[in-house]
Amino acid sequence: MKLQHYLGGLEGLPEPLTLEKRVFIEDWEKRIFGVHVAMMGLSNHLGSAVPPYPIDDVPTALKDEWTWADLRTGAEAMNPFDYFKYRYYEKWLGGITQFFLDKGYITEEELAERIADFTPPSGDEGDAGIDDQVIAYLRLGDSPRRDVAHPKFAVGSAVRIANVPADAHSRLPGYLRGHVGMVERVFEGDYAYFCHTGDGIGDPMPIYIVAFEPTDIWGARAEEGPLALYAELFEAYLEPLTEEQS
Repeated sequence: MKLQHYLGGLEGLPEPLTLEKRVFIEDWEKRIFGVHVAMMGLSNHLGSAVPPYPIDDVPTALKDEWTWADLRTGAEAMNPFDYFKYRYYEKWLGGITQFFLDKGYITEEELAERIADFTPPSGDEGDAGIDDQVIAYLRLGDSPRRDVAHPKFAVGSAVRIANVPADAHSRLPGYLRGHVGMVERVFEGDYAYFCHTGDGIGDPMPIYIVAFEPTDIWGARAEEGPLALYAELFEAYLEPLTEEQS
């Protein structure tokens, strides 16, 4: 499991906490966000998405799947020291670049040449079919909801967070593993994830909001006061609490 998943309450990080509220600090960050959204709008999984898209008819050179899961996997694959060194959209840029290299869309030599000869695009280029598809995706999105909820746990249930096998990508905060919480809410649907992560999520399942007592997680280091920690968790990460464990 990557260090990036254990940040809750972690002390001694090299940089102080920043409360920057701007979404984009540099202009190039907007372009990276746009590239990511365009890739999601042209991803080949959209033919089976909700709603479905006529992706096979779109004249795009992107023939692979690209989702939030792929973006996150790219960031999580970074060396932890690099992960903490780079800013948010620098991580995005690194993940997107590595994707195109790994999939063979471009070689490292070609990338270096294009960087050296880079000229900002005029904005007049593009294909109407591709533009229409990306705009449709921006308007309609890609819903992960597949059914009404079929929960194993009810509101008020005490649950233990599973210590699932580590994989390349996870949606489970590492610092919650093994801790006990209380189900505060069951979301209305069963939700799929973009891919099967190897630690239990992928197929449609319920999602819960689970509440934790900070002192149960951080002990004496927890801040004083009427505080609670809430986490949205897939059902695969929850285990029933037996009488022996309670």
